[in-house]
Amino acid sequence: MHRPLLISLTLASPVYAEVPDVVSDIAPVHSLVSMVMGDLGAPKLLLRPGASPHGYALRPSEAKSLQNAEVVFWIGAELEPWLDATLTTLAPNARSVALIDLPSTTLLEVRDDTIFHHEEASDDHDDHDDHDDHDDHDDHDDHDGHVHEGVDPHAWLDPQNAAVWIEAIAQTLAEIDPENTATYQANAEVARADIEAATEQAAGHLAEVRGKPFIVFHDAYHYFEESFDLTALGAVSLSDAADAGPAAMAEIRDLLAEEGIVCAFTEPQFNPTLLRRLTENSDVRIAELDPLGSDITPGPDHYIRLLDSLSRNAAACLGHGD
Repeated sequence: MHRPLLISLTLASPVYAEVPDVVSDIAPVHSLVSMVMGDLGAPKLLLRPGASPHGYALRPSEAKSLQNAEVVFWIGAELEPWLDATLTTLAPNARSVALIDLPSTTLLEVRDDTIFHHEEASDDHDDHDDHDDHDDHDDHDDHDGHVHEGVDPHAWLDPQNAAVWIEAIAQTLAEIDPENTATYQANAEVARADIEAATEQAAGHLAEVRGKPFIVFHDAYHYFEESFDLTALGAVSLSDAADAGPAAMAEIRDLLAEEGIVCAFTEPQFNPTLLRRLTENSDVRIAELDPLGSDITPGPDHYIRLLDSLSRNAAACLGHGD
């Protein structure tokens, strides 16, 4: 029986000093920060599991966490426009690290059409190494409120981005807490190795279903598709979670009828009724993919388990009946 790959336990012994008060936005980012902090401490998770990051109302306790934060790691204003202004108001003195702004982050363009046109795909994943070295990330330590026009914000679903962010997180924490630099760096090295191994395992799960067409409710998986060579053909809701109109729905119905769609993937953050209605009376299978891993316990092994869950669930639906 295959078991999900868990993070290594060989973390560096910390020097117990005053560690920074750290906040992270979503569970996958919280996981990456937790890997780097190790036994030194735990970052606070801002968004409750199951909540959509596209729009969120902070509880008083969550607002207080931001007020007390020395550093905030978050995806960026492309995913959480509400948090951009909130940081300015509640955490003006905190070091704000918008991960999507780091120079070595691989970015993909938003797909602004319900039907995906693969010949128009943006940055080739192989161009990842052409980005500036992430060691230049000091220029981006304080998020300046800018938004990358047309950028898909779900960049944590590219494991190469996660590895880049791990190193940047370690560097940022070491700059704030230099006494524990060796611990942060050692933990980051272990984390990168664990992510690489988990990526290879996920690729193995998906090897037999590459090229099988599917649709999604919410266009949140572009990075995952590019990383593992999967074939999504359309989405009911676009990257910003806005619903498509009647004309787009007609296009989806035509796609289902003409392209041999195997699966339609729902997402727990959104109501799946429309997708189920579109696929009724068809042979299209319905399964759930959760880009945030809402049912996975937050913590250092969350990101590894997320890759495992996404790859297994996708493979199970796409390969059903083979």
